[in-house]
Amino acid sequence: MELILWRHAEAEDAVGGDDLGRALTKRGRKQADRVGEWLKSRISDEWLVLASPAKRAVQTAKGLGMDFEEREALVPGAAAGTVLAEAGWPEGERPVVIVGHQPTLGEAAALLLGAAEGLSIRKGAAWWFVARGEEALLRAVIDAEALES
Repeated sequence: MELILWRHAEAEDAVGGDDLGRALTKRGRKQADRVGEWLKSRISDEWLVLASPAKRAVQTAKGLGMDFEEREALVPGAAAGTVLAEAGWPEGERPVVIVGHQPTLGEAAALLLGAAEGLSIRKGAAWWFVARGEEALLRAVIDAEALES
């Protein structure tokens, strides 16, 4: 199985405590489009794309240009184990892209890599994992800023 953990791109600050309604900034939209383009050129339509229902995650997922499903289980503050369960890791039938939030995605990455603490995934970055038996191999890390042209 393959799993991509994609942190939402740069978003506006929350207004009036509406965290789920935070939209991407202009820079965030560019980050989502760049990483989405990079991913789309490397994955196929067989991939299942799951996004948090938070506006910034939905907008980031749209940068991929593929159909996706919003999952309530992926809201900000979700448990890392919940993210991996939603993906079906490690024995899922399809490869999965999860568009979500920090620190949850960093905690999921730490679980996959056997790290003692959560890892920091930058805004807009995607970490690509491959299951090899009981192990998870980190195939690629793509940072939105590295793709700037």
